[in-house]
Amino acid sequence: MATSALDFEVGDYVVYPKHGVGRVVELQNEEIAGMQLELYVLRFEKEKMTLRVPTNKAEGVGMRKLSSDKTLKDALKTLEGKPKVKRTMWSRRAQEYEAKINSGDLISIAEVTRDLFRADDQPEQSYSERQIFEAASSRLARELAAMEKTDEPAALEKILVILNKAAAIWNAAKEEENA
Repeated sequence: MATSALDFEVGDYVVYPKHGVGRVVELQNEEIAGMQLELYVLRFEKEKMTLRVPTNKAEGVGMRKLSSDKTLKDALKTLEGKPKVKRTMWSRRAQEYEAKINSGDLISIAEVTRDLFRADDQPEQSYSERQIFEAASSRLARELAAMEKTDEPAALEKILVILNKAAAIWNAAKEEENA
């Protein structure tokens, strides 16, 4: 456990499951309740939030480096897949979607983004579906942006292009089935 302090350097982008992509801005040593603690100081620009994480707890809370290129490719491939439409109650689905987003797992976040995406020619989302879709797509875009050294709007545009192409393919397949 003591070696995990070496996992992240100042300036590294990291993923904190509940908050998404942040940057290690400082390593601090503080005395808290009579104990010396080494802390990662993370900055989340979008939320304008700073978080202090004890270095020995970073792994336990699921803090990780940005995804590998392979994981990113797999997540973008997931966006191209057929959306899974579950027929369970919305409250249960919403909980599942939130859990996937908060897991910090890029492929799970891509699944939520894909499943809740609606192309312009599809029925509109409810307010809560749109909120969860925006949370998932924003989380995905921030990690993509950090990995491709671009900004969130450009990364989100790339995601939406993939989703719109996939929607056109799946809608055409559905129309052929119904014909």
